[in-house]
Amino acid sequence: MLRPALPCALLVFASSALLGQAKPAAHAPGLHWGPAPAVFPAGAEMAVVSGDPSKAAPFVVELRMPNGYRLQPHFHPTEETVEVKQGTFLYGMGDAFDTAQTKPMHVGDKGTIPATMHHFATARGRTIVMVSSMGPFVLTYVNPADDPQTHAPKP
Repeated sequence: MLRPALPCALLVFASSALLGQAKPAAHAPGLHWGPAPAVFPAGAEMAVVSGDPSKAAPFVVELRMPNGYRLQPHFHPTEETVEVKQGTFLYGMGDAFDTAQTKPMHVGDKGTIPATMHHFATARGRTIVMVSSMGPFVLTYVNPADDPQTHAPKP
């Protein structure tokens, strides 16, 4: 479950201190945007703000999603902190995507999702979220058929 901002602010502060820098600015200039990794449904873009999501170390990325973009129920092996930079991020907890059960996060809102917590999300309007976590980044779908990589053509 996303927890309120106060404990998250401490986590974000601690993560920034570990990275040796201040909290990243919204829409930091010079970010290199590209397609999100194949584990995400097509249409999202990602930029690495700091760290390396493939390494066992703290990292910060921004995920840019078009209106209506959906992340089916999934989980991560590590806790993640999410902060909304643009748009509205609707999130819900559980094993089935249910728009009626989502709660909105607006620009400036942040929260933390515990490791292994099953959750899902959708974007209202063009939405950008900043995600802080410990790598390596792993996203596992509750229903393996939801993984876009299972539909990708094999080389």
